[in-house]
Amino acid sequence: MERYKDSSLTPETRARDLLGRMTLREKVGQLTQRLYGFACYRRVGDQIELTAEFQEEVARYGGLGTLYGLHRADPWSGRDYESGLTDLLAVRARNQVQRYVLEHSRLGIPVLLSSESPHGHQALDGYLLPVNLACGCSFAPELLEEAAAVCGRQLQAMGIDLALVSALDVLRDPRWGRSEECFGEDPYLASQMAAAVVRGYQSQGVDVVAKHLCAQGETTGGVNASAARIGPRELREIHLPPVKACVEAGAAAFMAAYNEIDGVYCHANHWLLTDLLRGEYGFTGFVMSDGVAIDQLDAVTGDRTASGALALNAGVDMGLWDTGFQQLEEAVDRGLVEERRIDEAVERILTVKFRRGLFEEPCVPETTAYQQFTPRAYPQVERLAERSLVLLKNENGLLPLSVTAPRRLGLVGPNADALYHQLGDYTPPVRPESGTTVKQGLERLLEAVQGAVQLIYHPGCPMFAQDSAMLAQAMDALADCDVVIAVVGGSSSRFAGAGEFDANGALKRQDEITMDCGENVDDCCLRLPGGQLELLRALKAAGKRVVTVLIGGRPYEMAEIDAWSDALLCCFYPGLTGGEAIARLLFGLAEPAGRLSVSLPDHVGQLPVYYNAKDSYRPGAYYNAGRPRYGFGAGLSYTSFAYTLLTPPTPEKPEVTFQVRNTGGRPGWAVPQLYLHRTQGAVTSRVRQLCGFDACRLAPGETKTVTLPIPPESLLQWDAAMAQRLLPGRIQWFLGDQGETCLEGAFVLP
Repeated sequence: MERYKDSSLTPETRARDLLGRMTLREKVGQLTQRLYGFACYRRVGDQIELTAEFQEEVARYGGLGTLYGLHRADPWSGRDYESGLTDLLAVRARNQVQRYVLEHSRLGIPVLLSSESPHGHQALDGYLLPVNLACGCSFAPELLEEAAAVCGRQLQAMGIDLALVSALDVLRDPRWGRSEECFGEDPYLASQMAAAVVRGYQSQGVDVVAKHLCAQGETTGGVNASAARIGPRELREIHLPPVKACVEAGAAAFMAAYNEIDGVYCHANHWLLTDLLRGEYGFTGFVMSDGVAIDQLDAVTGDRTASGALALNAGVDMGLWDTGFQQLEEAVDRGLVEERRIDEAVERILTVKFRRGLFEEPCVPETTAYQQFTPRAYPQVERLAERSLVLLKNENGLLPLSVTAPRRLGLVGPNADALYHQLGDYTPPVRPESGTTVKQGLERLLEAVQGAVQLIYHPGCPMFAQDSAMLAQAMDALADCDVVIAVVGGSSSRFAGAGEFDANGALKRQDEITMDCGENVDDCCLRLPGGQLELLRALKAAGKRVVTVLIGGRPYEMAEIDAWSDALLCCFYPGLTGGEAIARLLFGLAEPAGRLSVSLPDHVGQLPVYYNAKDSYRPGAYYNAGRPRYGFGAGLSYTSFAYTLLTPPTPEKPEVTFQVRNTGGRPGWAVPQLYLHRTQGAVTSRVRQLCGFDACRLAPGETKTVTLPIPPESLLQWDAAMAQRLLPGRIQWFLGDQGETCLEGAFVLP
């Protein structure tokens, strides 16, 4: 028996044996991932037919390395409940693909299945989470890990091997349309959340491809895939911590980013993909390219074959939809790449296949068990949505509203009854009954409690247009309402309008504006779109008490929104259960727990407004503008807290121990956050830098003792020679919550 067929041997040993039996053409086939999986089948009733393109690709390479997006469903793929994979077809099609590949592989090499899962599986009946920016506001990595594990269980049941998960981007410019994919503007918070996602998925046997490597959130002017014009210090301090955290959490793979860093494309960056990732961080998995990104290296090489060789030599192991990796045989012939480098990449991918047991059990049970993963069956997503909501303003205790006080309660706004506007980009079609809009959430809550509140609804205005007649109708309808809930914001939904998609699935053109966020939907002004500001202004002018619920995928300019709101609830796309969570919070059946994971500016001209600016200047020192309206970590409660210091940090014991007591009359969430500032060192420091946090729910009068250790790495500094050292000097510490400093002090490192 061939050694690679002996399951008692290690995956590495089996991979090396199999590699020695392969032709160069077969090896290259393991590295390509050219096909769009959703275009590899036709659904004919309850049967699946594999396309000629799929069969020709398998024949060309004597097998297939990886197939992307077989289950993907969205307007780009053109797959929905009529044409896509649902019910038993979802698993049967996966097995049909696997069997075809095995039958047409000389050496019987199975295929890997990769699938998009940036905030849950982008498939029909996928278990969907709030977007990352919302999850970051929860400050609850343990809850995110639980929810990600549910996603992993569903993908495992569907036979998915590789989950493409957004985890690495740090948000530095909210004009960027992919802001929603970031956990926030802080590297420590992003690292904790990213590691939690990796652990969650991989605990269920699904390998994570963490994306994007690296610094894509830096941008130039908020433009997608633009240059990160930063040096090694900003890269090390801000953008690489989530990468390192994912390596330490055991991520199986990384996806390189589209952008360049100081002139070098990430896909061509040998220092980033090989010296740092493999050498310094000790990563042993594989690196996947982003969609058609290898071909974009033609801007440097002017030669498609050379582009493929450049990416492979830099450290990319697996392509995605490109043609550059298809030309690696020619690259070997031309001396642009050595076959041993191809062997390295193939061995990594074969090792994954052996480790996953695909040679012994290539197919999965054909059941509909994956459809059981609903928010009702697995309420982790409901709790995550609830914990992600951030109460920013509550004048005169307007919230929570009472269900017993007789009232005509107004509900208005383009996001009040729009489920897809709660879900974000990279979202599949969803069954109408699978989610809850804000309107539905309020109606169900009021019906359940049989209260004295009558809900009066009017859409108010279009999201992306002015309509004075609609506004007048809304004001008439709400004339007898003293309190109005205005649900405003934006949308990343691809389902609302027609447009053109690029080769990588990003939106290329909108025929009519229906999105103000999402991939390739960058915004130069951050102004609430359409007539929504006019709606808020009219409500306020009419003497209404306005509860603004802001649903979107990025920060907006807040000056006018804040001025015309008596209460303000910030809800980055909260997902399918977001409407129910919002309704519960507004009426006090849930307690505000979220804290901002990103700062919100008054005006776009203030950017950047991230809280952790350098202390070498006065951030936000404009004569006509100050700091952001709401800063990182801000978020109110319906109760109050008192913090008492027990033990301050010392060089010998770098940790803070304190007590937090609920001094109000309601239960509530305290979210203490520990920040540092180095006042002495080798180079400039940051004004503040998060290094620890906790989240605890306290009953009225309850006290909890909390210890927040300072991670050793938070006390190190990258010196002028870019060596990371523990330097002597004074360290200030600050304990904050709800946007305020509660305790502070200092200690000196010898």
